[in-house]
Amino acid sequence: MSRKAIQLTDELYKYLLSKSLREDKLLRDLRKETAKLPQAGMQISPDEGQFLHLITKILGAKRILEIGTFTGYSSICFASALPKDGVLYACDTSEEWTNIAKKYWKEAGLEQKIRLKIGPASETLKELKEKIDSGKEEQIDIVFIDADKGNYRLYYELSLSILRKGGLILIDNVLWDGKVIDPNHQDNDTIAIRALNDAILGDVRVDLSMLSIADGLTIARKNI
Repeated sequence: MSRKAIQLTDELYKYLLSKSLREDKLLRDLRKETAKLPQAGMQISPDEGQFLHLITKILGAKRILEIGTFTGYSSICFASALPKDGVLYACDTSEEWTNIAKKYWKEAGLEQKIRLKIGPASETLKELKEKIDSGKEEQIDIVFIDADKGNYRLYYELSLSILRKGGLILIDNVLWDGKVIDPNHQDNDTIAIRALNDAILGDVRVDLSMLSIADGLTIARKNI
């Protein structure tokens, strides 16, 4: 039995995908289209997408907030796991990227479950909090944070304010391609991720686990 995560070589990763990934044609086509973009590296990995789908089903989530939609891969993974009356709030600042997402949402028959808001996510979260506080909207079951890293801490705090007790915050890129442990990297994004990782470790409001899937994924469960 290993006492640490196994080293995932390219060949072993291919094996992992071959024995677990159930990616349908629509998601494969979306990955191929996204791969043509200069920002293609922003898309989550297919195994992470399948994990998000599974987590949604395990939790029995009905209301999800996604901060950072890009071309829609993660939103499809979430929304396809929601019940008929489930809702995914999708936040992004790019109409170009989300126009691609809309095409695939429609093809997947998920349009009615997804509410897209173009604009700063912080403003969208504040608006949603007001609606929740006034009883116009229900609390959120899952928040997925995968956007501008400099605002991760703000998104985390706002997410806690709209999340139900027992709900999950999922935070992508927390290992940041290994830069979080490299003292030579002192750019704002890397510093922000390090600071958030430190803050969550000491945050008694949540239970947490940091997973080495893809570029690192933290799962924080609100316990108060």
